[in-house]
Amino acid sequence: MSGQMYLAYDYPLLSAFWTMLLFFLWIMWFILLFRIVADIFRDDTLGGWAKAGWLVFVIFLPFLGVFVYVIARGKNMGRREVTQARVQQEAFDSYIRETAKGGDGRPSSVDELARLSEIRARGDITDEEFRRAKELVLSGHGPSEGAGADTATSGR
Repeated sequence: MSGQMYLAYDYPLLSAFWTMLLFFLWIMWFILLFRIVADIFRDDTLGGWAKAGWLVFVIFLPFLGVFVYVIARGKNMGRREVTQARVQQEAFDSYIRETAKGGDGRPSSVDELARLSEIRARGDITDEEFRRAKELVLSGHGPSEGAGADTATSGR
């Protein structure tokens, strides 16, 4: 029993491992704390005083507050995060659609050219009418439906 007891810090590599592990867990705890604070403000079902109570609990008793919050409201926390991500994705998709249209609701020149090609493929306009309408679209002087409709009715 007179043997010397060795601890983890007696070995330099193991000491570095334990230090890195504790540092990693500390950083992960802070990430969880910030996500919980964001979730408190994101939750629309909580009233103002309930939000204030949870925030005080999480800030003044951080370890216990985070633990209790995850147990009490952890399942809905994930649902709220998924809902928010879905809303943000839908807003981004609608922004992309509006930007692709040109922002003012008019179809882009690519859409107009595709429409002109379809009209020509059906035989509603001739190649000469298609060429003139395409020049109008590419020069930016009006939509294809006006040019295509005018040339289609005047040529036949």
